[in-house]
Amino acid sequence: MQRRQILAAACGAASLGLPALPLRAQGYPERALKLYQGYAPGGNADAIARALGTEMGKTLGQPVVVEAQTGAGGTIAATTVARARPDGHTLLLATGGHAVAAAIYQSLPYRSVADFEMVSTVTHFPFLLVVSTQSRLAGLRDVIASAKASPGTMAYGTAGVGSTHHLAGELLARMAGVSLLHVPYRGDTASLTALLAGDVPCIIAPPTAVMAHIQSGRLRAIATTGAQRWAGRPSVPTVAEQGVPGYDVRSWAGLMAPSGTPRTVVERLNAEVTRALQTAAVRQRLEDIGGEARASTPEEMKSMVVNEIEKWQQLVAEARIPRQ
Repeated sequence: MQRRQILAAACGAASLGLPALPLRAQGYPERALKLYQGYAPGGNADAIARALGTEMGKTLGQPVVVEAQTGAGGTIAATTVARARPDGHTLLLATGGHAVAAAIYQSLPYRSVADFEMVSTVTHFPFLLVVSTQSRLAGLRDVIASAKASPGTMAYGTAGVGSTHHLAGELLARMAGVSLLHVPYRGDTASLTALLAGDVPCIIAPPTAVMAHIQSGRLRAIATTGAQRWAGRPSVPTVAEQGVPGYDVRSWAGLMAPSGTPRTVVERLNAEVTRALQTAAVRQRLEDIGGEARASTPEEMKSMVVNEIEKWQQLVAEARIPRQ
């Protein structure tokens, strides 16, 4: 992007009340950016990355190409970015699974905080506890009562061992003082299929994975895992409202770059994320998949990631969850 274009973008941002783009990064970007995400194409992370990347590319002056590197709970994509040249042209759309991986894996080929420059959070979203509309489970209190009556037999399905969904269930069991049976599947689609087939009485899943079946009347959400009710289904009470005070599990997505990326580039990217999240198209897309658009400073994101890792490490240790 030429100096004149950058000055115009900075002036335009100021007139809209948006953060000005750092002029010291005027030589950046020099080519297309690659934005890696570690989950299946078409899923939550992919949809977030594409919505964000498309909008950012409009004012960066270079396309943002989204690439999925699936497997190992997002750690393959994270490894690629951690080892990339720190020039701002290789980025990671990290999710809550980044913090979970730091707690659940015995070793990783990267340091979950030190090997990355945090840029900004993008979105936060809760999970839903979902049952069949034919289920006798009317609410979370019924799940807890069943677990107390027959310890270790009340099952819940998730997208897999070590997923944020899994640890959300483990935290629920610990805070409710019950024993739940975790049934892992290979992804949200597989756990949803199991629920529809009657193989498990309930699952924990992100809104985007189950909303179509809730709207069709085949499934029913009985709890949301966030601190407040989810705007997409305000009639569904939180876990905390149903006898587990203080419970709050939300996943998130945020932008990271390799450690050593120049601060001017990080600031430029942060400004672009903030601008993108203020556009109606991106906000609507995030709302469609159950998320809330929320930018942050790099420092705020780093603090959040550190706190998330510590929370899950403590749970893994206390619940004696086998590390992978």
